[in-house]
Amino acid sequence: MSFGTHAYVPDARNASVKFNVNGMLVPRDQAVVNVFDSGFMLGDGVWEGLRVHHGKVAFLDDHLDRLWEGLAALHIDPGVTQEELAERLSETLAANAMTEHVHIRLMVTRGLRSTPYQDPRVIISPATIVIAPEYKQPDPATAERPLKLQSVATRRGRPDVQDPGLNSHSKINCITACIQGIEAGADEAIMLDPHGFVATCNSTHFFIVRKGEVWTSTGDYCLGGITRSKVIALCKANDIPVYERNFTLRHCYAADEAFTTGTFAGLAPVGEIDGRTIGNGTRGPIVERLQQLYLALIARDTQ
Repeated sequence: MSFGTHAYVPDARNASVKFNVNGMLVPRDQAVVNVFDSGFMLGDGVWEGLRVHHGKVAFLDDHLDRLWEGLAALHIDPGVTQEELAERLSETLAANAMTEHVHIRLMVTRGLRSTPYQDPRVIISPATIVIAPEYKQPDPATAERPLKLQSVATRRGRPDVQDPGLNSHSKINCITACIQGIEAGADEAIMLDPHGFVATCNSTHFFIVRKGEVWTSTGDYCLGGITRSKVIALCKANDIPVYERNFTLRHCYAADEAFTTGTFAGLAPVGEIDGRTIGNGTRGPIVERLQQLYLALIARDTQ
């Protein structure tokens, strides 16, 4: 069964992988948090998805900067520095002898609460930090197999309601959008902003190609994606016109190509949106070129 951009190759080695819970390495099946943990109880925390290549986390500084920005927004003290957390990541990979085809879920929550209540003044422990590494290779077919996307009713919210740029543990609006997309027979959902412009997908960022130009949203109503920003920079460095702008579903239906970006699968082509075939329904030349440029960028960053 395919799960769109997050389709992966099962790996039996994951059964014996050790997770890092608050600085302690524990077997995967014993990696647990207390029911009073803020993340479990209220979705009170932030997280990052990381990819490992050649034994190094790709674009680690960018990910940690985004994590620290989220922690500052939620007024959470992680109790460690970025350098100390980076070392903890390295120690976890070394303990598992992991060097390639690894995905890490790095999670930081506010910590334990004395009672089920949202007020942060009831916190009775330091922040909870979990490093969950897995052998998780994207399904190779994802690079070529066109995705089916569906626009949905659930919108990306305004920052005065729940800042869409915050990578919080609370993903209910994205999950709701995903359910709507799945029920429509799609791989993933396209979410609009409060004004009706295309914002992002429920778990990836979204781009279209029109007459040789690459378009993506303004970024006002989506997470500051690391892969998204790298693709925009690659376009600029390789004379591919790229624009962060408002556009609607009408522009998507008439696009020559479309694709998504994300840490796990990189760039994935889109062949159908709301039942309309995009271009000829297959991976287009600009998407293929950007895929190769992105892989080369990862190789340089992790050499």
